[in-house]
Amino acid sequence: MATRFKMKRKGVGELLRSDMVRADLVRRAERIKSTAVAISPVGTVRDPHPGQYKGAWEVSSTSRGGRRRNRAVATVRNPTYYARWVEYGTERVPAHHVLLRASIAGGR
Repeated sequence: MATRFKMKRKGVGELLRSDMVRADLVRRAERIKSTAVAISPVGTVRDPHPGQYKGAWEVSSTSRGGRRRNRAVATVRNPTYYARWVEYGTERVPAHHVLLRASIAGGR
């Protein structure tokens, strides 16, 4: 016997904002964060703040994210001012792509 399914936009919206979806996104974000911490570079002896980049990773989440503010979102970020230079590199320092590699490895 065939089963019929009728999708309702309101129901999909409720699902995308649900605590269940948000919890899964946070779980994945925490996994990405732990991978990022594990592969983050630590400064040399001359660095005035060795380990600051590695210790600054944080996860945040909201149920009103996305372009239309209609879905749960979890974010992994590093608030240090030089995080973009570590990620993308400069003309003197090669790119480490920490967040890229962490999201590929740990986001499952």
